[in-house]
Amino acid sequence: MNGLSTALIVVGLFFVGGVVSFTKQKLPKGVVVVLAVGAAMCLTAGILRLEV
Repeated sequence: MNGLSTALIVVGLFFVGGVVSFTKQKLPKGVVVVLAVGAAMCLTAGILRLEV
């Protein structure tokens, strides 16, 4: 695991926490969807960059 893949995974998990928090706060669905897409993209990029 290099630094960039670790950073992308950590940021993705941070965004997932934001999605959960925003959903509990009943914020507009558009905001939650945009954050969820960003989280999915960060996690996917981090996982694809893993050197396995």
